Amino acid sequence: MPRATSLRLIALLVLLPELCACGHPSGVMQPVALTATPRTAQVDMLVATTRQPSGNPATLFNGERSPKPYMTEVAVSIPPKRAAGTVQWPQRLPPNPSTDFAVTRVKQIDTIAEGRAWFRQHIQDGHALVFIHGFNNKYEDSVFRLAQIVHDSGMQATPILFTWPSRAQLTGYEYDKESTNYSRTALEQSLRVLAADPAVKDITILAHSMGTWLAMESLRQMGIRDGHVNAKIHNVILASPDIDIQVFAKQFVEMGDPKPKFTIFVSQDDRALAASSFITGNVSRLGAIDPSKEPYRSRLEKAGITAIDLTKVKTGDSLHHGKFAESPDIVQLIGQRLMTGQTLTDSNISLGQGVAAVVGGTARTVGTVAGAAVAAPLTIIEQPARRQQPTGTELEDSLHNDRQSKPLTQ
Repeated sequence: MPRATSLRLIALLVLLPELCACGHPSGVMQPVALTATPRTAQVDMLVATTRQPSGNPATLFNGERSPKPYMTEVAVSIPPKRAAGTVQWPQRLPPNPSTDFAVTRVKQIDTIAEGRAWFRQHIQDGHALVFIHGFNNKYEDSVFRLAQIVHDSGMQATPILFTWPSRAQLTGYEYDKESTNYSRTALEQSLRVLAADPAVKDITILAHSMGTWLAMESLRQMGIRDGHVNAKIHNVILASPDIDIQVFAKQFVEMGDPKPKFTIFVSQDDRALAASSFITGNVSRLGAIDPSKEPYRSRLEKAGITAIDLTKVKTGDSLHHGKFAESPDIVQLIGQRLMTGQTLTDSNISLGQGVAAVVGGTARTVGTVAGAAVAAPLTIIEQPARRQQPTGTELEDSLHNDRQSKPLTQ
């Protein structure tokens, strides 16, 4: 094994031991019957995947790649007593719906017409949420995570999960990354089918970690084909984006205009992104920047991108990589405001400890609790969408360059 590869493997083993999918039984997709008590909540979702069927009803799909996509209807029961931001995995099988997350219904969807019929039965005022998971996720991991996000956020939207082939192995980083590339056309087509449904008014994309790469690549492809992203895709939320900063800038400009509203969640203490940076040759990841510092602050402002810094937000995630879902305040911010296109800089926001915003270069407190930008647990940079000429830096050049490639010589 080459020395560089060995060092990268060691970095993963040292920095990311918590990434192993352990601590709970595997194979929870076999539906269980609900009992009369206690009262549970239920989240119904449509799952599209490029994973290969496992042939086992307890897992449904594995981490290998399928040449054709599949759709499945899944219902998840959520127990009445649990801490917001957590997934209550069963300690033994079958799950107990009174204390555990449990799958209560699974049905294969064979045609687009069936998928549209399911959407109309579960419509939430025409709003659709498409969630794309990150690195090291089994099928069931992403199903339960989306159920938790939908329930805890209180969002009024129809949930759709796009799950790509992840082997859910600590050493599978490069395989997983290639699986996102393998899946980008399938995601693009899924978004097109969803947008073509007259019952759909708007679409929010919520992508996490490595899944943000897949989201950006699919939107870039759509923009290249059509000149712009479909107008029904209103919001794109990138949580802990595991993307090279310059590559993100290129993807962003090449998807054309007009663009959806972009929001990114970052955290400078994200250990997973620190390992990713090491693996990729110490290249800075978008999800680990400090958006209050230059050159990022002015570049994001000019691009019309809102950056939300979660560095000081505390959750039970030792990797600091899943704060967007595990912080009750943040997940409700996503469900109640971001995905409905509402501004984050009005007096109606209160996250308990206060929110500090930087608007057009001016820091001010948002919400009912006083606080300073340097002390607030959450820093938001709400950026007006306006275009300016590049100043010559690499990030600036990428964000504002012509979306069409130019020849190397004239």
